[in-house]
Amino acid sequence: MDGALGVVPVRCDLIDVADLPTRPRPSDSLSAWRTLRDDPTASPRLPVAAHAEADPTTTAVTSADYAATALRESLNVAESLAGIDAMLRPYQVAGVAWLLRTVAAHGGALLADEMGLGKTLQTIAVLDRLDDGRHLVVCPTSLITNWRREIDRFAPSLVDRVTIVSYARLRLSATELAETRWSAVVFDEAHALKNPRTQVSRAARGLDAAARIALTGTPIENSLDDLWAILRVVTPAMFPVKAVFRRRFTKAVASGDDGALHRLRAAVAPVMLARTKDRAAAALPPKIDNPVVCDLTAEQARLYDACLARAADDGFGSGLARHGRLLAVLTTLKQICNYPDLADFDAPSGTAYAWEPGRSGKLDVTMEIVEANAAADRPTLLFTQYRRTGELLACAASDVVGGDVEFFHGGVSPDERARIADRFQSGDGPAALVVSLKAGGSGLTLTRASDVVHFDRWWNPAVEAQATDRVHRIGQDRPVTVTTLTTATTLEEHIDQMHRRKALLGVHADDSSIVTELATLDDDRLLDVLRRNRED
Repeated sequence: MDGALGVVPVRCDLIDVADLPTRPRPSDSLSAWRTLRDDPTASPRLPVAAHAEADPTTTAVTSADYAATALRESLNVAESLAGIDAMLRPYQVAGVAWLLRTVAAHGGALLADEMGLGKTLQTIAVLDRLDDGRHLVVCPTSLITNWRREIDRFAPSLVDRVTIVSYARLRLSATELAETRWSAVVFDEAHALKNPRTQVSRAARGLDAAARIALTGTPIENSLDDLWAILRVVTPAMFPVKAVFRRRFTKAVASGDDGALHRLRAAVAPVMLARTKDRAAAALPPKIDNPVVCDLTAEQARLYDACLARAADDGFGSGLARHGRLLAVLTTLKQICNYPDLADFDAPSGTAYAWEPGRSGKLDVTMEIVEANAAADRPTLLFTQYRRTGELLACAASDVVGGDVEFFHGGVSPDERARIADRFQSGDGPAALVVSLKAGGSGLTLTRASDVVHFDRWWNPAVEAQATDRVHRIGQDRPVTVTTLTTATTLEEHIDQMHRRKALLGVHADDSSIVTELATLDDDRLLDVLRRNRED
């Protein structure tokens, strides 16, 4: 394993400061490294601790030879990217070199850089460096246009060599796509493969490819098993038996084994690269978290309590019916926290909701933020998980900023979504945009905005983080303020507390798992969790 990781145990001796070399000038260092690149037998002295980065187990550090080899390959890659019409940042060049090296050694790789670091551009650069065969990109439907644009922009020579399909198309055309020998297959937003039993995952494993690359900023959404499922697609020989992986890592972490995550990082290091913005893009402006707690209005409080009273009278039932009834109650409570009228699920489709100040504490706070940001030239993205809430937010924001604020959501055609995003990003529209958390939570670059507001809370904080990174990514030149709105004493506080508990474990929860967890409670305990004015 050490050889694959490029690390060796190292004994650190004390050294006299007087023996340290004087700080080299940048030109001297660059000249020395170029000498190393051009003459592998040359051995310029490495600065002390230049390569002494501990591995995840903290028992070994990167060897000097490995560090020098990695740098030499990066320098070679940097000078061979003539086909890419972009200036890659140093960490991106290093990422391209790592991908090429890892794919050559293992047949596949997982690039799990934090959202916003340019995984798409790095991958396009890799595809450009591979042989002249055909490549396949599999991505969510909402990202097909983005991939086409990026390839056409950065590597026009690849346009005729890359086939781009959605995960739905992969599932429906699995046999047809498996008949082609692909030079490389790329799985974007690869957490779509987290369930190994789905038809999509089986179709992905059935593709014939010389190289497989998975891209995701969230390789672990719900449990460590998600990571195993992705690696099973791109590097099947790495962890062939799920039961062994679960025993060594998943169950060990769940049982409180503090060292299990360190051992996992060391085990996957040969095929997984996961860099954060703090380390890879230190020049990126800071992200300022701004949690805001809002109060219910008297009208919202009455509706919230009445909903729970009806649920107590009706009961939640048992089995599948219990799950369905609970989900309906949760949805109603969350909609009441957003705006009173949204709880009227009998309203005709297309009903227009007018914002009336004073009826929703959370909406009032949101419009104050939008108005202040517009006056300060700080465009704002407003994220919501609900279609009708999005329509209400767009209507209210339009009144506040004095222009037609648009709503980017899944019901809009791909061409129209591209137009909405382009209009906002170009500065041609108002200083606010409402975005569906699911439809616009990935693949977009909306760095014109410098403020993000999460109007309602999603069960899975990784989804919120993905949405935030539409703004806090390469190209952003201003600090980004991320406001999360939580309605006090309600279900939303339970969600917020759940986020904090899960973050301590390094895992997240999703809609289905939380509803299932809540459904296991008896009716009295369940109502205690959902009722207002909880003491916990």
